[in-house]
Amino acid sequence: MNDHYHLLSFNDEGRARAGLLIGERVYPYGPQLGELIQLDIPDLTVTELIGRWDSAGSQLREAAARISASTTSLPGFALDAVTLLAPLLPGTIYGAGANYHDHVAEMDRAFNMPPSPDPHSVSGAPWHFIKAPACLVVAGTGEQVTLPPYSRNVDWEAELAVVIGRPARNVAVENALSYVAGYTVANDLSLRDVFVRDYIGVHSPFHFDWISQKCWEGSCPLGPWITPAETIPDVQSLGIRLWRNGELRQDSSTAEMIFSVAEQIAFLSSRVTLYPGDVILSGTPAGVGMPHNQFIDPGDEIEVWVEGIGTLKSTFKAHDTTTTDS
Repeated sequence: MNDHYHLLSFNDEGRARAGLLIGERVYPYGPQLGELIQLDIPDLTVTELIGRWDSAGSQLREAAARISASTTSLPGFALDAVTLLAPLLPGTIYGAGANYHDHVAEMDRAFNMPPSPDPHSVSGAPWHFIKAPACLVVAGTGEQVTLPPYSRNVDWEAELAVVIGRPARNVAVENALSYVAGYTVANDLSLRDVFVRDYIGVHSPFHFDWISQKCWEGSCPLGPWITPAETIPDVQSLGIRLWRNGELRQDSSTAEMIFSVAEQIAFLSSRVTLYPGDVILSGTPAGVGMPHNQFIDPGDEIEVWVEGIGTLKSTFKAHDTTTTDS
């Protein structure tokens, strides 16, 4: 049986609705679908489905297989007829910093620094920061992202995003991928001109401004859907690309990661419990704008593609200076 599907969220008369994307059709997830495919299906959001992934994952596979094999007319929508939303509302978003060999090398050159040592040989541990859930672009793929008024250097970062499917605490590397529900695509937007506080010395821990650079509202476009982990044979051999206004800017592979997805999960779970719905942004490859002093302008369109998953599209607009925040 063919049970290949993607799990998405779409706008159903003002509310977020879960759907299964099979081929080019979206099948709303809920009791009506359950009646037709003879499964007991409650009306749950994608976030709720991820929260009970141990049972929901197998149910979704069965539903997809039955839909694919059905000879009857099933309810559904053409993909281009629905408005996609962010696929889920994450709990915590963890971002991996400096985790691609090619990206580290390009940044070393940009700052005229000697080649950085491989962290495996120095510390043995990856490095992460945290984004608040408010960073998510809830409106989903294709929607406009508002550029912050206090920055002129907004940079793009194509990333594979990892969606946790069950609680993970102190897990071993060899078992870490079993805690993954699926994968999606992210653009970890970064502000390069508000990264540091120039009035504080470079050796001070207060020199860096992580909220302004990485954790501003709208800084995490995510989507277009979640691809179940079991349909990705090798997460460390996926192509990853980014286009700015049709021009290819990032073209690499997840094989370039310094710390694998499994290593990141194992490390993070040694510090905190990872919960269903948490998302790990696993790092970005070479090709960001900073080394070339090129950044996102109002009107730009950014497309991020990860092999086997899909393409996340975002357009950008300037902050509306005629309104004030309340």
